[in-house]
This record gives sequence, structure tokens and C-alpha cells, in this order.
Amino acid sequence: MPANTTTDPEAHGAAGADARTGHSTAGTHPAVPAVPAAPTAPAAPAAPAEAVAPLMRGVAVLRQLTLAGGALSPSALERATGLARSTVDRITATLARMGYVRLVGRDVVLTPRLMELGNAYLAALRLPALLGAHADALADELDESVSLAVGDRDGIRFIHQATRRRAMSLSFRIGDLLPAERTAPGALFATEWTDEDWRRWHERRSADPEDRNFPAVPPRSPGRPDDFEERTAQAGREAWSLDDQLIEPGLVAVSAPVRNPADGRIACVASVVSHSSRHSARNLRTTLLPRLRETVAAMERDLREAPPPAPAPSPSGLATWTSASKQELGRDFIESLARGLTVLTAFDEGRTALTLTEVAKATGLARATARRALITYEHLGLASQSRDTRTFTLTPRVLSLGFPPLSRASLSGIAQPHLEDLAAHVHETTSLAVLTPSGEEIQYTARATTSRIMSVDITVGARLPARATSLGRALLAGHGYALVDEELEQGVRSIAVPIRDRAGRAVAATNIALHAARHTREECVEDLLPALIRTAHHLEEDLHMASRFTRVALT
Repeated sequence: MPANTTTDPEAHGAAGADARTGHSTAGTHPAVPAVPAAPTAPAAPAAPAEAVAPLMRGVAVLRQLTLAGGALSPSALERATGLARSTVDRITATLARMGYVRLVGRDVVLTPRLMELGNAYLAALRLPALLGAHADALADELDESVSLAVGDRDGIRFIHQATRRRAMSLSFRIGDLLPAERTAPGALFATEWTDEDWRRWHERRSADPEDRNFPAVPPRSPGRPDDFEERTAQAGREAWSLDDQLIEPGLVAVSAPVRNPADGRIACVASVVSHSSRHSARNLRTTLLPRLRETVAAMERDLREAPPPAPAPSPSGLATWTSASKQELGRDFIESLARGLTVLTAFDEGRTALTLTEVAKATGLARATARRALITYEHLGLASQSRDTRTFTLTPRVLSLGFPPLSRASLSGIAQPHLEDLAAHVHETTSLAVLTPSGEEIQYTARATTSRIMSVDITVGARLPARATSLGRALLAGHGYALVDEELEQGVRSIAVPIRDRAGRAVAATNIALHAARHTREECVEDLLPALIRTAHHLEEDLHMASRFTRVALT
């Protein structure tokens, strides 16, 4: 597992930009950092001649949006990446066409559709699908947070989180990158490092002693002993590791490795995370470690006995779609960027390691186009090639493309832009609601209004009897649509459809509510229902994308 060659744990930025912040080194832009400034670092390796420059620039834009929490203005992206404003505009226009960002006012905002890139990595990895249920069950049993992490060069990256809702709760997200030396899993992964890995780790530590390049953790406290090599040696002897407030005061964790049955190497590390007010570091070892080891044994058994995955359907028509988009949008659509990003979607469950020919076949791209994209991803640390089999695999670094901020999405947050688009289209109030635990009431969780003198005015959080509302009836019936005509209040007419999760269960409903004088019952069905169904379909697509490997809160 090679270590980083630069201080930037997310690999390289755009050409001509600072390795960490992406700021122009030519002095053409003011130094207004989007992220904390980094110490000087060894120069990043030069890009191969066959690397796709527009793809590298697009990746740099996605990474800056990720570091900023999911939204930046084009001007801020210009400063953060060192790219010309016209280039930023073309990149964001292309990403918007792909559904990866939305242009909201003056901001560029990441959308759940972008999670298909991280989903491709997680599906190909298979570990979340095979082991996640064990982690969830252990978290429920212990009433503590449980995580799964993989090594990412000289850091660790989370691939599964089963968190507890507490006043003091974890803020780590799937895809977050942490420095190995400040975590319990890091010491376990480091037991398999080579001398070159250790040399590069020392180089990174010297260049960034406060961990400013790891925004998911607070800066390192001065004066803390640097005993990572000793802890690694101990982890190698004992096959478990402890985090005694390495990241911040109060945070403690115990970890154990989950080994790949094929070669005995660490596939991932499972951790139980707690607070020192509930468990001391010593207590973690005596109380929680035995139960963690039992869970790890069950995980390893499942890895041994898991049948080979069935090949998932390949993406289809991507090359044709990019060509059509180029013809429609002209120079505002960067076809090489769009085609390069589609290469990542070639990987999935059953398509873990692919040859160049298989990537080209899965995406419909020419071999030369697929090859240049893969060369670019190797350079950026997003893909690696096996020297023995000549196959390509995705790396954990793919999760750096938007996954952390998007992995904490709520259903109301996912729905809000769709509701706003629908309200603007039909010029009526739109809402989202869920059933309360009793099933007797609905609770409004999102809404969008339009400018009318008279409109339906119900606030988010309000509760109403389920059987008296179109939203409640759509949820209770679970199929078709529900239309309520002046039953809840005289003059109020509404029509609703259910929103279904990946398993097909109705988990919410969305509606259009209006004054009865503006649309007859027949007009609601003929004119409003088709737009409502389209909105529900787009909302479900985003919900299904976001919830494939994460939990989406319904309220």
C-alpha cells in the first residue's frame, strides 16, 4: 500500500496550482483559500503525456467542492483551483448536464447523483454489502458507534458508519480521510507497510506536522508524543489497536483487523468508537474488544463463504449520450470530461477488476478514450493497475469526489430542490411528508411555495391527521395517487403520490396543494398529476442513489 508522495492526501490538483489549496502559483489570483493553507511539499509527479487535462481539471473542481462541504461559488472555485473563470464555467456546465451539480443562485452545489462514482467503488469493493449488517448489529447491541475503514496510502478512509444519536456524537462521514497515526485502524494498516511507505509517511509528517491537510480532523495538538511506530509494533503483536483520544479529547476507540481469506492481508478494520465519559481506554479492551473480535470472526466467515457476485448490468448508451450532449451544448460541454467520469461507472459489484477492453465495452467508449482516462486516474490515485493481470481497480480515493458531504443527506434535503422546481412549474405549493410512528398522522418535512395572494400555508414540522390528507392517504395506500377535495379545509384541494425507497416501500409522499377555484378535480389529474409523478420519479432516483451505501434520515 504505497504512501503519499505529496502533502495533499487527496493526490494532485490542477496543473499550475498549489498541491493542496489549488491556488494559482503564477500570482494571477488573490490568495483567498477555500481550505487551510498547507506547508510546502515535495513536487507532485508530472502528469503523463497521455493524461486527459480536462478530466484532471474536472476532478480538481469536484474535490474543492467536497472540501468546501458541497457548495462554492464559481468565483471561489476559480480562486481555489487556479483555473480560468471560463474553464470553471465550462466544467460546471458539463457537471450540471451530467446531474452531478446544480447551479443554485450564485453557487455550484453537489447533488446526490454524484454519489454514483463513490457507489461504484463501494459496490466493487463488496465489503460494505457483505459486512455492514454485522457492524450495524454490533452498534445496536453495544449502543456505541461502529465503523469500517480501509487503508488509503498513509491514511484511513471510512467505508461504513453505524452511528448512535447522542448529544456527543461522531461527525465522521463515509469517505472521510484521516491520518493513519491518529487512529486505531491506522496502526493496524501500518503493520503491512513497506520501508518505502514509512519513508513517505515520515516525509508527509515533516511537511505537515499539524495535519492541516486532513480537514476531517482538528489540527494536531502541539507537544503530543509521536509514538505511532511503537503503537504499530504493538498492534502487530496483539492484532488489535487502541485510540486513546488521539484525534480529540474524549474520543476513544478499539479496532480489530478483518482479513481477506484469499491472502491473509487486512481487507478492512472494524472499530467500536465511544466517549471517555462512557468507557475508558482500558475498559474498551476488557469490555468491548472480546465482542468486537466475535463480530470480526463472523465477518471473516462471511468473506470466506460469500458466493461470487453476479455481474451487474453494464451502463449503456453513455458514449452516445455524451456525443448528443456535445452537439446540443457546443463548447460549453466538455466531452472528454464527461467521458472520463463515465469510466468510473464501469466498475460495480461483479465488475471489481476490469481490463481495458472490458472498461471500453462497459461504457461504449473507444479503447483509446478509455485508456487515456484510466491513465489519468492512475496518476490522480483514483485507480490502480495490477502488473500481473493487467486489470484496473478503483481505489478508496474515489470517495473524495463528493461522497463525504453527500453521505449525510436527509430525505428533506434531497427533496427540497425538486419541490422548488415543481412549485415553479405549476405555480402552486408543494410539500413532502412522512408518517409519524403511530401511523395516525403525517409530519411535513419539506415544502416549497410560490408567489400567490392566496396559497396553502402549512409549516415544516406541522402534523395533520393522515386519513384527512392526500399525503397521508398516498402513504397509507402505497400505490397510485390520492386526491383530497376540500375534506381537510374548505377550499383546499390537493393531490399526492408516494415516494418509495430502494426496497419499494412507501417512506414518504409528495403533493401539490391549491385553492379549489384554480383547478377542478379533473384538471388536477390531467394537468398536475403528470408533473407530480415526474418529480416523484426524479426524487426517488436521488434517494436510491444516496441510500445505496448510506442511511438517509427521513426526518
